[in-house]
Amino acid sequence: MWVVAFHFHFTAMTGVTEVVGVLGPLITSGALGVDLFFVLSGFVIAHTYLASMGPALHVGTTARFVWARFCRMWPVYALVFHLFGLWLLARLVLGSDDVIAFQGVQPIVSVGQWVQQLLMVQMWNNEFLDGASWVGPTWSISAEWLAYLLFPVAALVFFRLRNLPLLVLGVGAVALMLPIASAYATAGDPYYEWSWAVRILCGFGAGVLVHLVVRRLPRTEPVRRVASTTAWLLPLLMAVGLYCGQFVAPGFGGVVIVGFPVLVGALALADRGPATVLSRPALVQGGKVSYSLYLVHIPMFEILWLAQAYVPALRGGVLGHLVALAVIVATYPVAAAAFRFVEEPARRRLRRIGAPRRPAPSSTVEVFRAARESAGIPDARTHADAYVPPAPRHAAGPTRQPTLAAALVSAQRRKPTHRADTWGAFERSGQVRATILHAGSE
Repeated sequence: MWVVAFHFHFTAMTGVTEVVGVLGPLITSGALGVDLFFVLSGFVIAHTYLASMGPALHVGTTARFVWARFCRMWPVYALVFHLFGLWLLARLVLGSDDVIAFQGVQPIVSVGQWVQQLLMVQMWNNEFLDGASWVGPTWSISAEWLAYLLFPVAALVFFRLRNLPLLVLGVGAVALMLPIASAYATAGDPYYEWSWAVRILCGFGAGVLVHLVVRRLPRTEPVRRVASTTAWLLPLLMAVGLYCGQFVAPGFGGVVIVGFPVLVGALALADRGPATVLSRPALVQGGKVSYSLYLVHIPMFEILWLAQAYVPALRGGVLGHLVALAVIVATYPVAAAAFRFVEEPARRRLRRIGAPRRPAPSSTVEVFRAARESAGIPDARTHADAYVPPAPRHAAGPTRQPTLAAALVSAQRRKPTHRADTWGAFERSGQVRATILHAGSE
């Protein structure tokens, strides 16, 4: 929503100008929301995949990871970019000038560009993000796709950093944000040659390092209390920094970007305050819809801006402000529909395409064996070789139940409902007995 508000503030209307005049850089610095997302993305990807992909590089694991990320990103992206591509083509053919989009640098509509946009690689050969994408904000999706493709190799390095001192990892996460922060401090904005690559690689890497810190911190009450306090105090300090930074130099407030890794880590550890608010069902659903919202809002704004160019009544007055308000409010239900009917169903179907399929059973015996496996019953032919008795447990005490004996009684009393269950109950009883004998022999 921060990014949406940032883009909407370019709407040429008196009401928008007045709101921006009051809130100032709290809105005009909304591009920082992309950098916050990069940090959050690195944290989430590391949380989900680093433990499995970090020890070694495997073709199968890497392919499954890349395919999962493609299924998540591409379907709704492809829909939006094709629909907006038709809009650009119509403006190119029917328009009276060469302005086809409300971008400082006009995008190129060609077959070659269509292929690059389709594959989400349009940024990879562009030094600047302006005009590189048909849908302006999708430059960050191309950058994110690059980070995903690099992650399997980067995970090998990050995984081997996991045991560094927590202070080193934390300082490293903040230090990775300094290149962009220095651009805000010196030039007032982060736009220079290949700055988009610096933003994604540094932000994503900072998120991974934050994950390494969070995973090692104990979930004690003092840690949760400090994290919860930081999670609500840091956004307030950032807001003050953005507002006061304008008195130092234009865009100087962007240096608050160094606090993004700390904020993400604090929210991951907090159990009250903003973490509680963000965990409410409505906001969780908003998080699910946020990717579609990021994609659809600019095409909707572009339609409004073009209508304002041709219909003076939409540039101000009661009608103009009501229409503008309706457009910005409508971005959420449109995004929710895109998530409900395109993004999520397509992701699930594509994931099923890439999922390994179990061969069909060829005989009655195979059917029976498949039924036992689906019920969680091990195959008797391999059970003797595969079973390894667990380590013996402590004996029962005043506050401890005799777990092995209780398991044996439960296994013997379990009433089987069909042949597969009968066999499974017999084998489970044997396993429990073997465990008790093993424990006694120790």
